[in-house]
Amino acid sequence: MNRQLEQLIKLQQIDSKILHLSRTLMKFPARIAASEAPLRESETFLNNVKQKLASLDKKKRDKERELDDAGEKIRKLKARTSDIKTNKEYQALLKEIESVEKERSSIEDEILIVMEEIDTSSKRITAEEAKFKAEKEKIDALRKRLESEKAEVEKELLSVRETREGIAGSIDKEAYDLYVSLIGPCNGLVVTEVKGEICQGCNMNIPPQLFVEIKKNEEIITCPQCRRILFYKNNA
Repeated sequence: MNRQLEQLIKLQQIDSKILHLSRTLMKFPARIAASEAPLRESETFLNNVKQKLASLDKKKRDKERELDDAGEKIRKLKARTSDIKTNKEYQALLKEIESVEKERSSIEDEILIVMEEIDTSSKRITAEEAKFKAEKEKIDALRKRLESEKAEVEKELLSVRETREGIAGSIDKEAYDLYVSLIGPCNGLVVTEVKGEICQGCNMNIPPQLFVEIKKNEEIITCPQCRRILFYKNNA
């Protein structure tokens, strides 16, 4: 096989590997972000439950103040008993006291309901915090594994690029310039095999006489359709 063609085939193999490794590296940020999604969801839910608990605590404090106000109002109303002159005034006062006491009783019931909700939310927070901790440990381990994989790919990519420099340096400038000029138009696949008189790059038929020349692998020949550099692999 022509030495330059042989080196171009090796260069294509190396560049294909570089492209694969580069694409693999580009996927890591998305993979890491995706791995963290469940943790973010768990954290959001936990924060929502905590906000609800804070809101319930405030509601309880507000109701307790209302309860104190009602108690103080009752105390003041009862203190007016000694000032009552008629039975009618006394009955009116009792009615007012009864109304405030009902209000106070209603507030006490509301406080009990809020306290039950606080207890439920507190238990849910405890459960969610345990779940969040377990999820975080799981995600941290996964992130560490992905970072390790990323480092290995980066290391391999560096090594492959060094190998590429050696191969590229052994190729004549004219052949190398042709190869480089085709990388973009050919989507990275510049050197490809011909099988059964068909270019494996564009799947177009190769003229019989040209196929005979390609099979010799004695010179650099390009596809008439896609301009890729062609070679023939003798499986025998």
